[in-house]
Amino acid sequence: MQMTMRWFGPDQDKIPLEYFRQVPGVEGVVGALYDVPVGEVWAEEKIRALVEQVHAAGLSMEVIESVNIHDDIKIGCSSRDQWIANYQQTIRNLAKFGVKVICYNFMPVFDWMKTDMQYVLPDGSLTMAFEKQGIDKTLEEVVREVLENANGFALPGWEPERLAQVQTLFARYQDVDENKLRENLVYFLEAVVPVCEEVGVKMAIHPDDPPYSIFGLPRIIKNRDDLDWLCNVVDSPANGITLCTGSIAEDPENDVCEILAEFTRRKRIHFAHVRNIKITQGKDFYESAHPSQYGSLDMFQVVKALHDNGFDGYIRPDHGRFIWGETGRPGYGLYDRALGVTYLLGLWEALEKQH
Repeated sequence: MQMTMRWFGPDQDKIPLEYFRQVPGVEGVVGALYDVPVGEVWAEEKIRALVEQVHAAGLSMEVIESVNIHDDIKIGCSSRDQWIANYQQTIRNLAKFGVKVICYNFMPVFDWMKTDMQYVLPDGSLTMAFEKQGIDKTLEEVVREVLENANGFALPGWEPERLAQVQTLFARYQDVDENKLRENLVYFLEAVVPVCEEVGVKMAIHPDDPPYSIFGLPRIIKNRDDLDWLCNVVDSPANGITLCTGSIAEDPENDVCEILAEFTRRKRIHFAHVRNIKITQGKDFYESAHPSQYGSLDMFQVVKALHDNGFDGYIRPDHGRFIWGETGRPGYGLYDRALGVTYLLGLWEALEKQH
């Protein structure tokens, strides 16, 4: 198991790399290139510059989050083969610089959804939340509210230029139901997984966030059966999962620990986002502090499911609140994520010493 933290690069992250290195137990950062338009090839010189900067700080960068997938691939347009060819080349280029895992998602239009980017908890800390009433608005209102509360930071999957014509983008998906979206994912995976096998890279799909339909959009990676389908439809160790406990737990019907245990045993969880959420009513929730007492997940059992079933991939604490007066990119406060790292490593050490 390798503990990591997400870093958005020198232009998009206010946290210096040396701060991540000072968090006990953190061995690497999870990075990406955010100045490359979605679908374009990631050039070797850009990858080299990013990796060398991380290595110079004494950290590794073996996970990329994310190489986003062009809408034409998800929709199944005739142009998708060229975009897939670009993706294949990006995989080859990343492999040359030691990348082992690529996190991605296959969600239409929105890569994730929160309705409150600065939800105030009783202790005064700030977090992100989702309340169904928060999306009972026009698409334009939802997009505007998210972007206006991003504290000036670019949000991956919420590119303003892409969402400027959100109704037009929605219209392009009007004939894409769950079956069609599955077909398009299979088409994509059948093209890229052989390249991954060739160069030693693993694809790791992120569950839908939230794991149920919003705005009538199809959702295909939302529960245990969907993950089982994914692993079977292109049966290769290079076709795997980024298991995000927070996203899966957003549907209370999902048994997070059982899902973790099964797919860890099957060696398909290559990357784990481990965080806690607090379900408030129905499927409304907010992102809580990591320890069990603050959320709806038993985090000891979460970590135990990974540990006891032989998890040997990459892990990160995922989102953190803003505490101690910190400001920045919503969900990515340094201090609370560092506390999350320490807590998760403490649980892991206790489990190691029990055996």
